Amino acid sequence: MRRKTKAPVSPLPQRGGIDAVRVRLPEGGWGTVGEHLVARFGGVVGVERVEAMLREGRFVGADGRGVDGDEPYAAGRYLWFHRDFAPEERVPFEMGVVYRDERIVVADKPHFLATMPRGRHVTETAVARLRRDLGVPALQPAHRLDRLTAGLVLFVVRPEDRGAYQTLFRDRAVRKVYEAVAPYDPELVLPVTVRSRIEKERGVIAAREVPGEPNSESRVELLERLPGGLARYRLVPVTGRTHQLRVHMNALGVPILDDPVYPVVRPDGPEDYTRPLRLLARTLEFPDPFTGDATTFVSRLSLSGPG
Repeated sequence: MRRKTKAPVSPLPQRGGIDAVRVRLPEGGWGTVGEHLVARFGGVVGVERVEAMLREGRFVGADGRGVDGDEPYAAGRYLWFHRDFAPEERVPFEMGVVYRDERIVVADKPHFLATMPRGRHVTETAVARLRRDLGVPALQPAHRLDRLTAGLVLFVVRPEDRGAYQTLFRDRAVRKVYEAVAPYDPELVLPVTVRSRIEKERGVIAAREVPGEPNSESRVELLERLPGGLARYRLVPVTGRTHQLRVHMNALGVPILDDPVYPVVRPDGPEDYTRPLRLLARTLEFPDPFTGDATTFVSRLSLSGPG
C-alpha cells in the first residue's frame, strides 16, 4: 500500500488573510509547465492572463521562486499562486472577540459577513478578517454560520486541534441556542417542536419542506412580545439542515423579520444593511474536547425590531 505523502508548506504568505492556491501537476502529456497551466486555467481567467502571470513570476515552486513557463513538465510537482480577487464591498460591521486562548477563538460574526471564502465572498469573510486582525494565519472555523445570520462562531487556532472541535459539531455534542424577531401570532401554541424533511437543491436559493422521513428538528419558544405586532423567540435546533430555523419559522406562519428568502425570495440587488435578518446565534455550549470542562459562550450582540 502506497503511503500518501504530505504536501509541502506553501512558500507564499497569506494575502489579505487568504491562502495561496496549491496546484499539484497531474499525470499527463504536457511538454512544459506553461502548457499545462494554460490548459488548466485559461478557460477560467483567459489564456493571456495565465501567460501574464507566468511572466510576472506569480506561479512559484516549493522554493518560492517564480516558475518559467518553458520549464519541462514534471508530474507530481507542487506550485502555488495567489488568485486575483474581485473588489468586494466591505461589510460595515465589526467582528467582536468573545473569548480567546491558545486553542480557540470565539467571535461574534455580524450580519452579511460570510464565515469563510465561498463564491463571490472571499476577502470579506469572518476568517479572513480574524486572521488579519489577530495575526493568526492558521485560524480556521470549526463550523459554519449562514452569511445573513449574526452571532457566535468557533474558530480553531492550530490545525492539529481542528478535528477535535469539528467532531463535536458532527456528533451534535454542541448545543446551539438562537434568538429571532418575527411576527407575533396569538393562535400559535408555544413552545413547539417542529420536525420535517428539508431538501435544498443546488442552484436554488430556498430550501423546502417535502414529504418523507423528518431530517430536521427545532424547538421554538416565545421569549417576549414586542411592539408593532412582533415577538422575540428562542430557537433550539437539534439538527443543522440548511436554513432550518428560517424554514421552520416560516412553516409556523411567523417568518423571521427581514428574511430575504422566506416566504418570498427578494430580488437580487445591493445589500440593505439597515434590514438584517433578525436571527442571532446567541449561545454555544459544549464539553471541551481537551479538558472535558463544560463550556458556555454567550453572544454580546442584540436583535432589534424594524429600523
